[in-house]
Amino acid sequence: MLGVANRILLALIGAAAVLAATAVLTASWPFTGRRDPLLGESGRRHLHAEGWWWWAPAAGLAVAVVLALWWLLAQLRRSRLPSVLIDTGDGGYAVLRGRALEEAVAGECDALDGVASCRVRLHGRRDAPALRIVLRLEPYAVPADVLAALAGPVLDHARTSAGLPELPVEARLLVTAHHAPRVT
Repeated sequence: MLGVANRILLALIGAAAVLAATAVLTASWPFTGRRDPLLGESGRRHLHAEGWWWWAPAAGLAVAVVLALWWLLAQLRRSRLPSVLIDTGDGGYAVLRGRALEEAVAGECDALDGVASCRVRLHGRRDAPALRIVLRLEPYAVPADVLAALAGPVLDHARTSAGLPELPVEARLLVTAHHAPRVT
């Protein structure tokens, strides 16, 4: 959803910038003639008398640049952790692919009784990973039982196989909608 919103926002800003640039370069709008300056003599005198006015566009542009840089950095930040560093115990480290850990946990979650589907994402730092798990439950599933199975064997197995002392997890349980059967 964030990607779609970013593309739409970027397309609108780009279209507005192209239209404004075209208008300024062709001097067709909002100017009256091709040789007219952007700001006439009377407008310059009036704005020169108002000392605060020149700071307002500069501050507005500075805020726009800071917001644009913040947005750019937010786009470059990865939401998924590509790999995890595992201490081998001999002073070295091994690298575990993040997708491999996600797929292993997802496979075990899918095998749980009452789970219709699951989505697993690994995030955090390479030396301190964490999991986000979204489980879609079947209508007959007992959420407490599914959560106990997840917190017990599934996460213990992931923690020990990856050699991690701790693995924080955020789990969201969603219930699959079901309809009562029709009686005729």
